Amino acid sequence: MNIKKVYYHLPGLFEFYDFYEKFLPLYRNKRHYFFDWCEIGSIYGSPADCIWSGGRISYVNHDPDKVFTFMKDFNISARLTFSNSMIRQEHLSDLRCNELCRLLSEINGNGVIVHSDILLNYLKEKYSNLYFVSSTTKVIVDLNEFVDEVNQNDFKYVVIDFRLNKAFAELKNLNQIQKDKVEFLCNECCWIGCKDRKKCYETVSRQNLGIDCADHVCKAPDSNEGYRFSKAMQNPSFISKNDILQTYVPMGFSNFKIEGRDLGNALLLEFILYYMVKPEYQIHVREEMYLDTMLDLF
Repeated sequence: MNIKKVYYHLPGLFEFYDFYEKFLPLYRNKRHYFFDWCEIGSIYGSPADCIWSGGRISYVNHDPDKVFTFMKDFNISARLTFSNSMIRQEHLSDLRCNELCRLLSEINGNGVIVHSDILLNYLKEKYSNLYFVSSTTKVIVDLNEFVDEVNQNDFKYVVIDFRLNKAFAELKNLNQIQKDKVEFLCNECCWIGCKDRKKCYETVSRQNLGIDCADHVCKAPDSNEGYRFSKAMQNPSFISKNDILQTYVPMGFSNFKIEGRDLGNALLLEFILYYMVKPEYQIHVREEMYLDTMLDLF
């Protein structure tokens, strides 16, 4: 099948680093296990205690120099998730976040996911070697506003709000340059009728800044169940592997983001198996990653 290459943007640059230490050599050395029409476009995330972080709070630390070098060795773009929406001028001098950006910028082809224009303008001037991704935490649900965002020269990619995933009548009218910048969030479990998504992200942003505030309480139906991939598959916005091949790629789109930084790496493996691994080799990947004859589940 001769189709346009699909690029997946995977979660957990720091959060799942131990997973990727084992998985990426498998991905490189057993490439025939994986569909030849897809590649890993980037891996995104952030370490603990980064005030510029947003979207999710990370509690994991790994040596950033080691992490970035590891991604370079596999020719995979690393992205810092610095999508805090509450950043003010006084936050730009943060030593930890600046050092991370400095290290990231020393390797070509890396980027930062941003929300704040204040941070974007600062990073553009100070770390010009990085590319920038407009974060889905902006919750842009108006199509005209989304197109305006795509047209901004500052952004190499724009992650579309999952509620616009199926707006095909409008999306198909984008030109190819615009389509190449759009990144779809495939496996969102959030209730499509949620009115509080922006407030949820704002709460996380405040907490990353060290502001004492209550956790956001999700009011969505069945929110007590937490994330389930089977539930995400029932979401009207869900983008399946077949959707990618039969709808999005023929329309000219090629970038797809998998969420899950705050989940377990067992679910990350299931995402990868579903989206990237040929069915006949899924058991092989499980065996390489964790499955052996002595494994007990309970």
